[in-house]
Amino acid sequence: MATEFKALLVEQPEKKVFNRSIVTRSLDDLPEGELVVKVYYSSLNFKDALSATGNPGVTRNFPHTPGIDAAGEVVSCADGSFQPGDQVIVTSYDLGMETDGGFGQMIRVPSKWAVKLPDGLTLKESMMLGTAGITAALSVQELIESGVKPEYGPILVTGATGGVGSLAVAMLGKAGYKVTAVTGKMDQEDYLKGLGADTVISRETLMTGGERPMLKTTWAGVVDCVGGDMLAVAIKSTKYGGAVTCCGLVGSPDLNVNVFPFILRGVRLIGIDSAECPMDKRISVWKRMADQLKPAGLEEMVDEVGLDGLEEKIQGMLKAQLKRKVLVNLQD
Repeated sequence: MATEFKALLVEQPEKKVFNRSIVTRSLDDLPEGELVVKVYYSSLNFKDALSATGNPGVTRNFPHTPGIDAAGEVVSCADGSFQPGDQVIVTSYDLGMETDGGFGQMIRVPSKWAVKLPDGLTLKESMMLGTAGITAALSVQELIESGVKPEYGPILVTGATGGVGSLAVAMLGKAGYKVTAVTGKMDQEDYLKGLGADTVISRETLMTGGERPMLKTTWAGVVDCVGGDMLAVAIKSTKYGGAVTCCGLVGSPDLNVNVFPFILRGVRLIGIDSAECPMDKRISVWKRMADQLKPAGLEEMVDEVGLDGLEEKIQGMLKAQLKRKVLVNLQD
């Protein structure tokens, strides 16, 4: 078994200074864990960009390799949960935060963090989806299990050009829902309609009159990726018995909304967490993506880079300049 591999390494030579470089690392550099995986693909998430630039809310200990997503082939498993050659997905938990992550060609993690790749997905497709895909699929699954049917009316998706939002648009469209996508990038209207959006509106259009305590009922359900005032407006305009999922806070972590939508219209607010999602639910949502929700044209939704292309994408993500999800190919 090869013990050396390439990885993006973030180092802190002095206080508030963080350097990133591609280096050769050894298995001896990795943390303890039962499972060793040769990583073929990863994906870039906002958490990864924060970790790579030294945000203490994500990573405090350096040197460190970010990457909260990884998909590859099992090299060894000390507790027998997997066999060498098994194809697995590892996302969330502590991967890429304080545990060296998927921006390295090898990871060593607890075996309980891994999911066997389901039939119907390739390793590459799994990382085109990644944590953003799990979050979007969990949101769609919650709407379905809450009884929100396509014939009940349109589904609102906020932050629709982001990683979670764009995948939610595509998954909902594939599941037969009419989708209204909200974005601050109206130049991406054709892209969103190509994903499956029926209608695309601006943030300003959605927020018109949003200060009122209740709004005209419009949405059968909502996938909110923004939070703050946009989530409040979405809740106030959801139809009787509708469900609203929330997974983001880029708008604000605060929610200024009254109880009227909940006690007069029976609206349900459902939080989505992919980081600590129980394993049985994690396995089921990956299977649902493989069987039912995998969008057509996934290739067109991502930009593929190697380790040497990550720096540009990290900076682009921090500046909100990326227009596609970033797939990281770790194969030589």
